[in-house]
Amino acid sequence: MAIQILDEGNFDSETANGDVLIDFFATWCGPCKALSPVIEQISAEMPALKVCKVDIDRSPALAERFGVMSVPTLVFMQDGKVAASSVGVRSKDEIKAMSGK
Repeated sequence: MAIQILDEGNFDSETANGDVLIDFFATWCGPCKALSPVIEQISAEMPALKVCKVDIDRSPALAERFGVMSVPTLVFMQDGKVAASSVGVRSKDEIKAMSGK
């Protein structure tokens, strides 16, 4: 499944149901660029998981809402509620473990 870009307009509807991994990133962030291929691999390997990205510079209200103070920040949501989060670059296994699968 393709990675979806979220913003204030579609965030709530796209994260309301199911398991969703959200990568809060910035285009200027080196660690975010390093993490991007890992996020793409997870998207390909876990089709039941909706994988999304939020550009904090384009959606600052979402970054504020989730308390994003540095990027990359990963948030795992289940049925619209935050189930886990982490800050910084993580391995694929660490990210998959956030989902409990």
